[in-house]
Amino acid sequence: MSKNVLVISTSLRSQSNSEALADSFLAGARSAGNHVEKVTLKGKTLGFCNGCLTCQKTQKCVIQDDAAIIIEKMCGADVIVFATPIYYYEMSGQMKTLLDRANPLFSSDYSFREIYMLTAAAEDEESVPEKAVSGLKGWIDCFEKALLCGTIFAGGVNAAGEIEGHPSLKKAYNMGAAIK
Repeated sequence: MSKNVLVISTSLRSQSNSEALADSFLAGARSAGNHVEKVTLKGKTLGFCNGCLTCQKTQKCVIQDDAAIIIEKMCGADVIVFATPIYYYEMSGQMKTLLDRANPLFSSDYSFREIYMLTAAAEDEESVPEKAVSGLKGWIDCFEKALLCGTIFAGGVNAAGEIEGHPSLKKAYNMGAAIK
């Protein structure tokens, strides 16, 4: 049975290294027969959560911007994949904003069970993505039916497109292809 896989690319840069990871994962998941959709935050308007908590009663955010459509897609996905550049040893600000804005999902009947994280950074030490992964785990902990199922880190890539030929691309493809 195929799964509904949502890949969310959070980089705002053209030809970004984290988006290349997202595309590779997407290709693998599609090759396994899954329904795959990619959403990119580039060009989207996402306001900051204002903390009103209206969404806990209505499952809708009062802020009218592009986040509402993305959150609806997240709610219906079986698998969510976040791809982010690492900035200052953390996830991108736009990814964190999206996670905050996804608060309407907390009290909803969400479908997602599997979460994956793909990261890319100029630094190449193994510890580089730890804080970003920890931040995503904190979000996942609020959704008791969901689990972080895998992460991939591409280190040593800085300039746009520098990831070409990096072994993490094959790992991302294989991780996506393993979704069944």
